[in-house]
Amino acid sequence: MSRFLAMMLESAAGSGPAPAHGDGPGEDLRGMTTGEPHDPVHRSWPEIHRVARGRADALRRGGDGVEGLEPGGAVGVLAGEPAAIAPVAQAVWLCGGSVTMLHQPTPRTDLAVWAADTIEVLRMIGARMVLLGPPFDALAPVLTEQGIAFRTIDSLDGDPDAFTPDADVAGEDDTALLQLTSGSTATPKAVRITHGNLHANISGMVTAARLDIERDRMVSWLPLFHDMGMVGFLTIPMTVGLDLVSVTPTEFLGRPRLWAELISKYAATVTAAPNFAYAVLARQLARVDDGALDLSSLRIALNGAEPIDPLAVATFTDAGARFGLRPESVLCAYGMAETALGVSFAPVETGLSTDVVDAEALELHRSAAPATDGPSRAFPELGPPLPGIEVRVVDGEGAVRGTREVGVLQLRGESVTPGYLTVEGPVATRDADGWFDTGDEGYLTEAGAVVVCGRRKDVIIMGGRNIYPTDIERAAGEADGVRAGNVVAVRLAAGPDRHRESFAVAVEAKAADDADAVITIRADVVRRVVSAVGVRPAEVAVLAPGSLPKTPSGKLRRAATGDLLATP
Repeated sequence: MSRFLAMMLESAAGSGPAPAHGDGPGEDLRGMTTGEPHDPVHRSWPEIHRVARGRADALRRGGDGVEGLEPGGAVGVLAGEPAAIAPVAQAVWLCGGSVTMLHQPTPRTDLAVWAADTIEVLRMIGARMVLLGPPFDALAPVLTEQGIAFRTIDSLDGDPDAFTPDADVAGEDDTALLQLTSGSTATPKAVRITHGNLHANISGMVTAARLDIERDRMVSWLPLFHDMGMVGFLTIPMTVGLDLVSVTPTEFLGRPRLWAELISKYAATVTAAPNFAYAVLARQLARVDDGALDLSSLRIALNGAEPIDPLAVATFTDAGARFGLRPESVLCAYGMAETALGVSFAPVETGLSTDVVDAEALELHRSAAPATDGPSRAFPELGPPLPGIEVRVVDGEGAVRGTREVGVLQLRGESVTPGYLTVEGPVATRDADGWFDTGDEGYLTEAGAVVVCGRRKDVIIMGGRNIYPTDIERAAGEADGVRAGNVVAVRLAAGPDRHRESFAVAVEAKAADDADAVITIRADVVRRVVSAVGVRPAEVAVLAPGSLPKTPSGKLRRAATGDLLATP
């Protein structure tokens, strides 16, 4: 049996008292609270494990015209409720299968297109069944029409006492998760995360974050089809036995203040989100009365999954100061599905630390020399690699670069995936020496901290300078009328209509339908961008709210934005 499964079984057998908390319902054992804010229900990890064993018994036996799940079998899961996903994911693992959280349709999704894309994904991963749960039960006729075998999660009513996992049910190299990458499902790709990858990364993150099972409580609204939610805020607490309060992304997006209210109610110590969500919450906190919340319990507010904006972090911590939020709680992190989740964490309870470098040295010489006088660039320090992960920087020819020399970040270690599944077949990710090319440009500081400058494919080269889109986006985002966190800079390649490479900026603004306001916003964006990076955008598009393409987890999609701007 893999170390990952052994750890989970040990946790299920020995869950202890939950940490004390504010006015939330008192519970004896650590577990998962779901159903907030309408009907909160707490289930201990032993209770969830018992449900999982019943689900596993039903899966192994088969039913509803679907064959039983055998070791190595792939299962697609289409469900949104954490209370349903936790035991069914554990059940699949107990049977030796792998879990793939399928892309979820929205009310605006064309179901015919979604079904075709889903069939392609299921073929790619070799799945013979889909497990269907709320709120997607209504899609059963669509799956039937498309000939997709499925079972509803509620129908998995097996006997928990009749199920015993086989001693050799899964090895370290067997697949546990197939994490679909962000972007179009028309050309799907899944990261193959093994049991060994999960165990190594979970262990590394627990150590780096100094998680304490007896005192820590997590609060999360993160989607479980994304690695930060599925691994960080379901698999980790379920595997090591941390107390967890979990709501759906719909609850957060409908009322972002709920996130802070749950931290306050349950005296949560750990939470996480992409940068944009902290910008959203900062605006919400500004409208809350003094004394209405208590955020003093929070010791880790992990910020990752997209570029971190120091201004957004400062706005969040300033807005939360009235409620006892400590700026030291912000933990900047670097991660990706290709390592299960984490790559590096900044030191716990030290807050945001930025590395300020000389802009000319960075752009002309690819050197992150500390700034003195003149223009500078500031990047968040993302901390040292997690235990068991090596990070190095290489140039275009693969030569290793030194401290503060910018190049492509490569990773090696037990957490790193062995490969992808694609529609053309498996693709290896590591070279002969075990190194994985992230596609991210960055450098290492003297203290060994990882700094990410941007994606290699997104770098804008003008006049021999390497300009990172994040610098442009931060400047444009400060323009009056621009919606915070809704700015994208895209590279425009040289071609017949453009004699040199340039870039465009797309921003969202509530006043996008006001011609005079648009002129003012464009002028302000151009002024701020020129002031920040010394070059003028070829185009500034002012779009209505909701126009910029985003991934299902809410991250802006730069390539898709480029396609949008190129459309007549």
